[in-house]
Amino acid sequence: MTAGPKLEVRNLNAWFGKTQALKNIGLGVRANSVLAIIGPSGCGKSTFVRCLNRMHELTPGARSEGVVLLDGHDIYSGVDPVSLRRRVGMVFQRPNVFPTLSIRDNVLAGLRLNRVKADYDAVVEKMLKQTALWDEVKDRLRSSAVSLSGGQQQRLCIARALAVAPEVLLMDEPASALDPIATAKIEELIDELKAQYTIIIVTHNMQQAIRVSDDTAFFYMGELIEHGTTKNIFTNPTRKQTEDYVTGRFG
Repeated sequence: MTAGPKLEVRNLNAWFGKTQALKNIGLGVRANSVLAIIGPSGCGKSTFVRCLNRMHELTPGARSEGVVLLDGHDIYSGVDPVSLRRRVGMVFQRPNVFPTLSIRDNVLAGLRLNRVKADYDAVVEKMLKQTALWDEVKDRLRSSAVSLSGGQQQRLCIARALAVAPEVLLMDEPASALDPIATAKIEELIDELKAQYTIIIVTHNMQQAIRVSDDTAFFYMGELIEHGTTKNIFTNPTRKQTEDYVTGRFG
């Protein structure tokens, strides 16, 4: 018997005030896979991933309806949003390190916030090794996080997200503010992390989607136009809108 999807979205709608940002979205995300969310600006990509850990509702006037199942349980029914966000971590477009904290304390911020007792030194080393930062920063763990390059800061944000042991990692254009070398490191990291995590990445970069993802979902004007394996979406799409977008005819 095949296990169900790690995440399953059914009839998801979302609004900012009276403006509808998502319209009846439905898809499943396989465990230990990478799903790329593609589509032009303003099509609902970021809103979609923010609904998956209930960050959308933090925006004044924002609301959503529908079902989001994590391991078969609806995250909008009887689930504490704070504990949910420990299970479903998030990395944003621009590195958002805590500027007043050291590199070490940035890694530990989530654990301390949640009052999780652990061998902090071991956690810091493990997370920084997992994000390929350890060798670069091990001799300056007490230095300010803002002393790091942009790419290093983004990997530090990923380390911080992973320190609370999430099951799902949401990444909203994690490499869009980075140079090609730093971007390559983030992409290598995504490939390594999917052995342990289920990853959903929003990206404007078609080549990045092809490189890092197993499956791809194409959004347009708040609707899910097509969802399938990345290979099929990019080489044999079933919808003309998808074909036009991935071949660069619009968007």
